[in-house]
Amino acid sequence: MHQAKKSYMVTISNTVAEVKVLNRSPNASQHRYRERLFSATSAGVFFVLVGIIFAITPDLFGAILAFFGDFDIVKVPNMRIVYFPAPAVPGTHSVVYSAVIIFSLIWGLFQIVILALRFIVASHYSKKAETASNVVSWLGTSYLISEFLNETTTPTTWFAYWGVFIMLIGASLIIRAIILAVQTWHLR
Repeated sequence: MHQAKKSYMVTISNTVAEVKVLNRSPNASQHRYRERLFSATSAGVFFVLVGIIFAITPDLFGAILAFFGDFDIVKVPNMRIVYFPAPAVPGTHSVVYSAVIIFSLIWGLFQIVILALRFIVASHYSKKAETASNVVSWLGTSYLISEFLNETTTPTTWFAYWGVFIMLIGASLIIRAIILAVQTWHLR
């Protein structure tokens, strides 16, 4: 059986020593340990995934440099005086778009695994809500890029993508809020 260690805090004020026992339940330390484990695993998977994508995508680094090198201040189609940064020829960067699609899809699937594990180990609702929101964001990003950003991308579809992406962020935040609201209602 695990026995909790007692921790003490000593405060010296005006030469009087006060000793307090810090209450640290074993469950709180187990919770912190699990969260650190999730964080370390996520960081490891992130770096492995980025490494694999760079390894399987020929000249990805050069394609990324060309992508950012192509950026210019571009007039937003169907707007009179609105200009934003965008690639001058967005359809020429399909290698970068494909790499981001692969990353987003695999990272979104990994978030599903993390979400399942959070339910198994009874993580706090806020962590479950955050992970569910991440699933929607990453899988949605993968889908949106595959639909909007490819060889046929024009400035119009480039800016349409960003409009829909902003809606995706809103949807993922709403999902997080709904899960937290259900949790609050459930605890009453």
